[in-house]
Amino acid sequence: MAPERMDYYALLGVLRDASQEDIKHAYYEAAQRLHPDKNQTAGETELFLEVQRAYEVLYNPKRRAQYDATLPKEETPLLFIKDKVEYSRPNLVHLDEPQLIYVLLEMSPRNVDEKIPAPPLNLCLVLDRSTSMQGEKMDIVKAAASQLMRTMRSQDIFSVVSFSDRAEVIIPAAFQADRTKLQGRIQMIQTGGATEIYQGLEAGMQEIRRNLHSQRVSHLILLTDGQTYGDEQACLQLAEEAGRQKIGISGLGIGNDWNDIFLDALTSRTGNNSAYISNPQDIKKLLMDKFNSITNTLAEDMLLEFKLNEGIDLNYAFRLQPEGGPVALESPMHLGPILQDTPLTVIFEFVVQPSAAKSNQVNLLDGSLKMAIAARPTPAPPLRIRFEQSVSDTPGDVPPPLSIVRALSRLTLYRMQEKAREEAQAGHYESATRHLKNLAQHLLAQGEKDLAKTALLEANHLERMQSLSENGGKEIKYGTRALLLSAAEVSK
Repeated sequence: MAPERMDYYALLGVLRDASQEDIKHAYYEAAQRLHPDKNQTAGETELFLEVQRAYEVLYNPKRRAQYDATLPKEETPLLFIKDKVEYSRPNLVHLDEPQLIYVLLEMSPRNVDEKIPAPPLNLCLVLDRSTSMQGEKMDIVKAAASQLMRTMRSQDIFSVVSFSDRAEVIIPAAFQADRTKLQGRIQMIQTGGATEIYQGLEAGMQEIRRNLHSQRVSHLILLTDGQTYGDEQACLQLAEEAGRQKIGISGLGIGNDWNDIFLDALTSRTGNNSAYISNPQDIKKLLMDKFNSITNTLAEDMLLEFKLNEGIDLNYAFRLQPEGGPVALESPMHLGPILQDTPLTVIFEFVVQPSAAKSNQVNLLDGSLKMAIAARPTPAPPLRIRFEQSVSDTPGDVPPPLSIVRALSRLTLYRMQEKAREEAQAGHYESATRHLKNLAQHLLAQGEKDLAKTALLEANHLERMQSLSENGGKEIKYGTRALLLSAAEVSK
């Protein structure tokens, strides 16, 4: 790859108006990831040398000015990605009280008719084999893992790790040819021991790191039916490192005894989420759905680096699709992947304080989106993102976009169950019960009779037992989350 054809800004993942400090920080991150002492993957050493050249040019003001003079006036639009921003109101108003505004961000393939070849995978299955998995659950998990392996393409790298209170590599990461023999290894997995998720995650990450490459989609799928104790922070730190290395982590929780709050926190650090499997018979389907989603990836975890102006509060962010889930509010924000046939859609809730609404224009958020596109041979340049809204003396009379109305009608349901769980955990049982009953009424009004019934039963359980049941709480949480996905699909 000739140096003169390389976009140094894209290589470091910074915008063209990046400060010297931004350039230094970006170089440090890239050097940590690509340094030959830590990364010996084929082709990455050459990329590390290019990163060094980019830094040497851009950090020197004189050389940077000379380099900038050789660039075209404006960055050409991203070849594969386009963005769309919608607001819940046409304008803000000059008021002496806080104002609420929602912003819907959609990132989608630029040309949906042009199918881009699916990138090769670097996939690891991490399977819980603790004592609680014995019997039907383990039998189905083995069958599902074998089926997934048979589905893998010749260019895909596949590995399997099992764990309880220790981890074992069942199938080392490699191009798998003799799959019949390897299926036998999967069938030999025996249950026993306690659940220590960190053991499985660490071993799975080691297998994936053996074949990290910018033109592969690297992903770890964790299947578990239990809770881990004492190693949660270590797991979360490992997930943060995975996010920096562009390794996705998805979680499939089987039954009712696993910790959904922890698994959501773990997977969200890589822009992914957890899924609830109430019936072991659904393991195969959900695992294959996850695999098909990964093979359909256009752009991996979209990373939003942003700053908020004084007087602007970001209260909430939720990914509507391709997989619904809460988004952590810190910068950089892991938004998730864009699929070839499904856009990435995220809704943000801002509160604008009176001090910020005194001028005629409010900048809600200013940032850049960084992405990894495995089908692209060179790094994709960052995309500038700016949410801004005008401020007038009177409110506008344009109704909110239908896409936002639909999303908010379903998001309200999800946040009701969130509030009920928070109140129950704080010991405010009467308030939590009211939230659940209110949720049931809204679900019934939207025709969701089964979910409404579950919410009422859970409210009655809370009144009697002063706690949420494991199965009812998960059914309501993941049921209302699924409604958000259906609302996003209807608005397309």
